[in-house]
Amino acid sequence: MPPTTRRTILLAGALAAPALSRSAKAATVLNAVLESEAVILDPYFTTAAITRSFGYHVFDTLFAMDSAGAIRPQMVDTFAAAEDGLVWRFTLRDGLRFHDGAAVTARDCALSLQRWAPRDAMGRLLLAAGAQFEAADARTLVLRLREQFPLVLEVLGKPNAPVPFILPERLARTPGDTRITEIIGSGPFAFRADLWRPGSSMVLE
Repeated sequence: MPPTTRRTILLAGALAAPALSRSAKAATVLNAVLESEAVILDPYFTTAAITRSFGYHVFDTLFAMDSAGAIRPQMVDTFAAAEDGLVWRFTLRDGLRFHDGAAVTARDCALSLQRWAPRDAMGRLLLAAGAQFEAADARTLVLRLREQFPLVLEVLGKPNAPVPFILPERLARTPGDTRITEIIGSGPFAFRADLWRPGSSMVLE
């Protein structure tokens, strides 16, 4: 995200909002007091609404639901399915990057979805249809199915938790029963782990 368009969101606990200068608040900072604290930051690890909300600020998805309820490409530029519906190819948008500067690749996407699917009801249905995700090249994700599954796009663009957010490969390789502790995404805001004060506040910028 270009620096000229970045803003900082300070998500503060209701009992402990940190003090900021008046000029800083006016210039760059939005204070938000949420209904609860985001304790679990791994987006696949819980269905808690606060973790889902946090996830949408930090991570991104291949597809997303628009205001009319239709599933639209998000990180995906183009996609196509074979005539028999058993092979899907998704080409990522050019220039996608994680907050640490690394390019988002199809391998990141494949491993993220493999980690996410067993933890989600719709993801498990996709796996039951024989779903296998693989990277054909840096920008091309391939989904292979054993049998037709008519809700592929709906599953990849589902808005309810756990959401199929995309993680960097090194995080997506974390076993599904182990929480990730490094939070890096490619969404609209970067999580500032160095400024996180559990029970008090966190900063997204």
